[in-house]
Amino acid sequence: MKEDNNNYCTLYIVRHGETEWNVSHIVQGQSDSPLTDKGVEQVKSTAEEFKNIEFAAIYSSDSGRAQRTAEIIKLDRELAIMTSESLRERNYGSFEGSQSAVFKAAIQKVREKINELSEAEQKVAKLADDIESDAEIVSRFITKMREISVAYPGKNVLVTCHGGPIRTFLEHVGYYKFKELPPGAMANAGFIKVLCDGIDFQVKQVKGINK
Repeated sequence: MKEDNNNYCTLYIVRHGETEWNVSHIVQGQSDSPLTDKGVEQVKSTAEEFKNIEFAAIYSSDSGRAQRTAEIIKLDRELAIMTSESLRERNYGSFEGSQSAVFKAAIQKVREKINELSEAEQKVAKLADDIESDAEIVSRFITKMREISVAYPGKNVLVTCHGGPIRTFLEHVGYYKFKELPPGAMANAGFIKVLCDGIDFQVKQVKGINK
């Protein structure tokens, strides 16, 4: 696959900067909290890396933290930020807003049972009825990435979203083995560079993975 092939869109997929709930160890999911001052600085650092990239479009999760991240990276580029529910973090249902330690304790026994299943079964298994499975989150995310890539062949596109979709995507395309990356593996304001022709993906760069 050649990077200068006009059939391929280059996606720069960024996790949002640190938030207040990240610091407080609160489960965010599709709920939201604002970026901290540190989070803003993290995103500014990523923006500096992207300053010479000509983006044809900017997409963001409709969560405030992801949109704020997109706004910082956008700088003076005259581009509208297009939002999508498909780019949201995993839905953690009734556990959103809970302390991470409380959540982990509540789902420990279920997780242990799921870990005994085959890889295929684990991907579709749910920790609770109102929590998205890996298969559900990666399905909506990849569908959106393909849609964007078809719309912008040969172009660069910025996508700001969340750690969950990025982690499950990297495992889905085989860049990492299933379950190799723990939750939270993608650092705040970390990013991946991906080529896509609307069907296939090739990961070209990963920055900010903490195993």
